Amino acid sequence: MAAGRGGDWLGVTVALLFLGVLTPASAASAAALPVVINTWAFRTAAETAWRVLESGGSELDAVERGCGQCEIDQCDGSVGYGGSPDESGETTLDAMIMDGNTMEVGAVADLRRVKNAIGVARKVIEYTKHTLLVGESASLFAVRMGFPYEDLTTQKSLSLYSEWLNQSCQPNYWKNVVPDSSKSCGPYKRREEVTYKEEQTSSQRSVHNHDTIGNNFCRVGDSPIAGAGSYADSSAGGAAATGDGDIMMRFLPSYQAVEYMRMGTDPTVACQKVISRIQKYAPKFFGAIICANTTGSYGAACNKIPGFTQFHFMVSNPLLSQPTEQVVDCI
Repeated sequence: MAAGRGGDWLGVTVALLFLGVLTPASAASAAALPVVINTWAFRTAAETAWRVLESGGSELDAVERGCGQCEIDQCDGSVGYGGSPDESGETTLDAMIMDGNTMEVGAVADLRRVKNAIGVARKVIEYTKHTLLVGESASLFAVRMGFPYEDLTTQKSLSLYSEWLNQSCQPNYWKNVVPDSSKSCGPYKRREEVTYKEEQTSSQRSVHNHDTIGNNFCRVGDSPIAGAGSYADSSAGGAAATGDGDIMMRFLPSYQAVEYMRMGTDPTVACQKVISRIQKYAPKFFGAIICANTTGSYGAACNKIPGFTQFHFMVSNPLLSQPTEQVVDCI
């Protein structure tokens, strides 16, 4: 099972992603199962998911409750309500949950005025034949499923928005427009003639420096995209990615990592191969990925850039006395 959570903005997505691989491949490997992994050192979310499993809850229950806990806690200030305002100052949410046994996916993107995005995503699986609902359609569906409309704005998100405006709307992710998006706010228009130039801004990012403002059109990040933000197949394993969603979704890293593991690749190596592939095209991208196979083996990898040289993640399994933070060096 896998799930992803992220804000709706252009740029770095600080997503919470859970991965549970619960089908033993053999008696010898059963001791390492079940395993639950989430990106970043979000301990309370990991503990919540593990408690659900220990009390007899299903894999989907654990994923939903774990991600939901991070929404409540506003993990890292970027997950859930009150974080990551868009260009109009509004916080919108993305979420995805995937059943690796049935290959069903439920996802929402650009969800407005509803706090429990992962809960709505699960309802997409349970009560529709759809995979992804976006924008106002997602919000209306949520209300029909009994979720209340709530204000996602907080004093912190308003402060972030005001600070961004006072910095001439920097950073943003417009290009080839007038006025010059690197010096001023919009509204922007396209130039009559443009010369394409890929701007590299990743070198300015770190684990504590996430871009929090994006464009105000309906935008879907990588978190709710199956194969990009996360992917699970109980016959092979699961993976979840976090970082610069606009880069990540171009390569479907989670799907690729699962396919590597299907061919017998060790989870750590699978994660590293995915990161190495992206590096060829975007060497300064900010991102990491976690992987686990059906025996309970797991691994992680990240791209090394200034300010981001290690990646922290949480692991829970029967061999550990409690959910444990682990660290990998970036490559």
